Amino acid sequence: MQKRKLGKSNLEVSAIGLGCMGMSFSYGPPKDKQEMISLIRAAVERGVTFFDTAEVYGPYTNEKLVGEALAPFRSQVVIATKFGWRIDPKAERGLAGLVSRPAHIKEVVEGSLKRLRTDVIDLYYQHRVDPEVPIEDVAGAVKDLIEAGKVKYFGLSEAAAKTIRRAHAVQQVTAVQSEYSLWWRRPEEEVLPTLEELGIGFVPYSPLGKGFLTGKMTEDTRFDSSDFRSQIPRFTPEALKANQTVVDLLNQVANRKRATPAQIALAWLLAQKPWIVPIPGTTKLARLEENIGAAAVDLTASDLREIESAASKLSIHGARYPEVMERITYR
Repeated sequence: MQKRKLGKSNLEVSAIGLGCMGMSFSYGPPKDKQEMISLIRAAVERGVTFFDTAEVYGPYTNEKLVGEALAPFRSQVVIATKFGWRIDPKAERGLAGLVSRPAHIKEVVEGSLKRLRTDVIDLYYQHRVDPEVPIEDVAGAVKDLIEAGKVKYFGLSEAAAKTIRRAHAVQQVTAVQSEYSLWWRRPEEEVLPTLEELGIGFVPYSPLGKGFLTGKMTEDTRFDSSDFRSQIPRFTPEALKANQTVVDLLNQVANRKRATPAQIALAWLLAQKPWIVPIPGTTKLARLEENIGAAAVDLTASDLREIESAASKLSIHGARYPEVMERITYR
């Protein structure tokens, strides 16, 4: 597996990481714990060194899973987790509002350290920007944790360019994590240019469009009520049918490259910037190996021009989140 550095930092990770959320949270019922431990360890064996989780995934159970799975390999891997939600297991998906007060950050880091079975968190993201707390205070709190040896690097998720700048002025931001793929390209407008200017890495989550860009969904695909895609406008039957044009484009290139649509979608992301590291999630070994294989797919300048030209003519149907979730992004 090739390695990449996140921006100008010394944080080097595998070119493709593993998003672990779906093993415990959001995509239907939690998966079998031992099977997921085996999958995470299979990822390590295949060269993946970058693993993403958050305290709210579960809540808490995903951090415990990741911590147990990676304990034997702790010195070989980079673990990223997140703070910033008020967690109430009785609330929907455990989310009871945003909270990033410095005292809260310094309190919850202890729980994450314990669940992850580690003395230090490699990359600690603010999960969503809290409008009630100045971002300078958040950055200052994480700076204190870095100085205390409990955190190595600071990150932000779904933050706006101006917020990234303000945080970076207090404590170097190593990585920003936001959704980015061929069917959600908003980061290209302001965030990616800002990251390039400041020397910050970018970690696209949902790089396969929450599974849509694998080409395995049709207008007849239905989601269980425990799968949060059942609430997303982009996953209605009408939207799934209309958006098949994106998959058709990926298939066209994949057939020529002897690859899969998912591999082309990931290879496209890798080709955008050398400091971009996507974190596709999966619960299946075959999918894990398919995703890892994307790092070996070489998209030429001609391929990229073809994809860009075709993609520019496509219209994506449906919002990527319910309105209540969309309101707390890009702040």
